[in-house]
Amino acid sequence: MEMDKNYERKCYELAYLIFPDVDETVDDLEIKYPERNTLKENAIVTRIAPSPTGFMHTGSLYQAMVHKKLASQTNGVYYLRVEDTDQKRYVEGSIKMYTDELNYFGLNADEGVVGENKEIGYYGPYIQSKRKDIYRVCAKHLVEKGLAYPCFCTPEMIDKTRQMQEANKIVPGYYGVYAKCRNISIDESIERVKNGEKFILRFRSNGSHLRKISFVDAARGKIEMAENDQDVVILKSDGLPTYHFAHVCDDHFMRTTHVVRGEEWLPSTPIHLDLFNAMEFKAPQYVHTPLIMIKDGNSKRKLSKRKDKESAVSFFIKSGYPAEGVNEYLMTILNSDYEMWKSQNKDKNFMDFEFKLNKMSSAGSLLDMPKLNDLCKEEIAKMNSQEVLDRVLKWSKEYSKDFYDIISKDLDYSKKVFALERDNVQKIRKDIYKWEDVEDTFRYFFDEIYDKDLKENGYIITSISEEKPSITKDIIKKSLDEYINVYNENNTKDEWFDNMKATAEKLGFCINMKEYKANPENYIGSIADFSSIVRMAVTNKKNTPDIYSIMQLLGKDKVINRMKDTVSKI
Repeated sequence: MEMDKNYERKCYELAYLIFPDVDETVDDLEIKYPERNTLKENAIVTRIAPSPTGFMHTGSLYQAMVHKKLASQTNGVYYLRVEDTDQKRYVEGSIKMYTDELNYFGLNADEGVVGENKEIGYYGPYIQSKRKDIYRVCAKHLVEKGLAYPCFCTPEMIDKTRQMQEANKIVPGYYGVYAKCRNISIDESIERVKNGEKFILRFRSNGSHLRKISFVDAARGKIEMAENDQDVVILKSDGLPTYHFAHVCDDHFMRTTHVVRGEEWLPSTPIHLDLFNAMEFKAPQYVHTPLIMIKDGNSKRKLSKRKDKESAVSFFIKSGYPAEGVNEYLMTILNSDYEMWKSQNKDKNFMDFEFKLNKMSSAGSLLDMPKLNDLCKEEIAKMNSQEVLDRVLKWSKEYSKDFYDIISKDLDYSKKVFALERDNVQKIRKDIYKWEDVEDTFRYFFDEIYDKDLKENGYIITSISEEKPSITKDIIKKSLDEYINVYNENNTKDEWFDNMKATAEKLGFCINMKEYKANPENYIGSIADFSSIVRMAVTNKKNTPDIYSIMQLLGKDKVINRMKDTVSKI
């Protein structure tokens, strides 16, 4: 007993040597960061915790939706914490990028870091590098209890041990007989610290990989794993914590109830539970989300930062994917019953849906881009021309300045362009799924783009002759010359089409498609071919919305001039 008291005294001496300036205790921190008693019972407190590396992974957006839903539907709190303890990987501007990207998708946090140099909430600082004093208080506490010790091993020594373990097929790590500084006497540790030897601080685990622990994952149910036996680093030589230790301190003192993270962190859970137990903190509920997968040929693989542009959230923003469509898609892969609910609640959005953790798949979630594109088409189809114009202006001002300059010159005209087959119609075209598509879809409405296309790519109308030799360049010219003479912009759509059919029939085109299919050799081509000649002369594109509506919007002078230019150039 006397020896235990002596050891305890030595632990306090060692703690004071390492942390001579730390006066606060864990109890002081408990008072400073109290339980969130203002929240209702069963309210969930969760967080997104990116590292400022200049890149936000699509999987993080996927998890942010889980955070947002869990907190909002329980009247809880969803906060953003920046995990920047690895200063070597820090990229300037990352914090603003993260908050901007989350805001784009409406997944902005209720508390924490909400912008560059801006925080809200009472549990900060919310940037780990500013929480150094908190980690030191907790680390000192573990040293005092004999549950942490200084490790004097150099990186070269650690690497040599690891190589030996791998060569002999031994589980790698700093544990048991391989934890060289674990069994140094406390007197020696004190002496070496006094002598100014460099060290890091390690956790003293009492676990064994031969024993099992079990815990309940809120999405996956009961999980059984080997106990932690690793003496992990808790404070590095720069005084900043490792992820393992920071996670335990931060999630306790920020009063996090649910830790939502990718399944790649599942193997680390025994370490974290060991640390929570050592600190005598209540562990949060863990939720390990499945990996985001992508098709690669006939197989699937993890979405890769190196291989896949879709792995970056910025890809979707820069391409102009509407946030509503992306959110709808993410919810379909998060909860298996969402699509059924949506089919019955078409006028509601994902925030009205009751998200359930037990409806999450434990298998990898496939990023199905065609399905995502279809959902984005549906969302854009719901927008009127003013909404489309506003969104395209906002997107192009940031990512396509030339296009922005063109469409902003005459906003009334641009709005009419985007109203084509959109406003006051029963069936809306669904050929746009991202704002990046708009320029290509409507390029022939804007002279600057149309003229540039002709200069760079020429007149595509000659492709008709390649597909149907009977429609020669002379036939194309004659068709356009005849139609120029009879075109009347004041015709109704029915009058316009009757006029087109009369001109086509006069030139030897068949105006009855059934007759043409039965006897194509009797005609130059069909009324569809004649319409294509007019369409390509006016737009320089093979496929467009209703050509009558396009010609009405362009105006007679522009329509006639484009047809005349085509005749003179082919």
